[in-house]
Amino acid sequence: MKDKDLAVNRQAVQQYSTAAVKQLRNALAGAISDFSANEVPSLCGRLGLREGDREESFKSKFKYAERRLIEKSAAELIPIAARLLEEVNSYDVSEALAKLQETNHATVSELTRRRIMAIFDKRPYSTEFEEIEFIRRVWPTGQMPSVFQNAPSEQTLDDDLFNAIVRNNDWGNREVLDVVGYLKCSQKQFFRFLEEVTSPLTQSPEIQPELAAAINEHLRHDGYRLTIVRRLSGSPVYEVQPAAIGSPADDTISQVLADFEPDTVAVRWTQALDRRDTDPQGAITLARTLLEDVCKWIIVEAGETFEERDDLPALYRKLAKILNLAPDGHTEPVFKQILGSCQSVVESLGSLRNKIGDAHSPGPKKVKPAARHAQLAVNLSGTMATFLVSTWAAKKGV
Repeated sequence: MKDKDLAVNRQAVQQYSTAAVKQLRNALAGAISDFSANEVPSLCGRLGLREGDREESFKSKFKYAERRLIEKSAAELIPIAARLLEEVNSYDVSEALAKLQETNHATVSELTRRRIMAIFDKRPYSTEFEEIEFIRRVWPTGQMPSVFQNAPSEQTLDDDLFNAIVRNNDWGNREVLDVVGYLKCSQKQFFRFLEEVTSPLTQSPEIQPELAAAINEHLRHDGYRLTIVRRLSGSPVYEVQPAAIGSPADDTISQVLADFEPDTVAVRWTQALDRRDTDPQGAITLARTLLEDVCKWIIVEAGETFEERDDLPALYRKLAKILNLAPDGHTEPVFKQILGSCQSVVESLGSLRNKIGDAHSPGPKKVKPAARHAQLAVNLSGTMATFLVSTWAAKKGV
């Protein structure tokens, strides 16, 4: 073999971690040994492993498989695992294969997993399923061994969960996620949890977008986000995808709005970001709603009132008086021009939402916005919201 070929092969081997390769070999040997000793030799042949005789298999099915798996490189183990999963449903093999394939890929940190876990400290996993039902939708707990060392061999993790959740109510959400391996599972399995926990089958229409936004607030730091990929009977279906590269302003706006009001205003901004590229109409509507939120919050904090019928331009005019942002209140031409432009931006966002947002019936001739229109609307809204919040903070002397 040429030196160049050797270098390429070494590079291919080195892309997989030793621990991940060992875990996959052990998982494969374990799954193969679940077959009868008579079946193991032919199964290994179908998987592309060296065949042997039944006598060797009868001595130890696990060792029989292990000897042949050690002969295979990490890259060769991947199609072997895929072929085996066509014949058996093995969570251990599926997890080990996923972890091997995720080697050297962008991963979500343990810190992010813990922060997302904390979201469920004071809320259920699901509004539509009982706790144990939801966990069973994500993890095959009936295949997973008991966490108790002295448990009978036939006892599974599902039995542990039933006793701890249904019978005795001993474990909270954090303990349950710990025992199913939430912190150490493959990223593929972790993403499955996120997609299932935000599914329209799992959450009510009121909770679903708020929960997705709360998760995205943590997930975005590692370069991923829950993105709407389709709709099920009108409700969004989320999938974890690599996050589009945003501007540094996104993070700055997020921090300012989170410091100002984290539960409504900051969530609205995150929802607008989430839809900016995938749901332009919805993002444009949220851009206007974000400014309405900010105006109303500051007006109330200032001890003033507004009418329920007040639209965005009316709210902004009231707020402009409170913050001294009305163009007529300034004599310097450049300030009058800038503040006049701010007022125009607010009025235009309100008009844009009415024309091409999703708040009204589109009609047969309505123009459909593109992602670039949503990006413009959301970016302008975020910038204006940050300016208003910062101006209010300065006025209060914060």
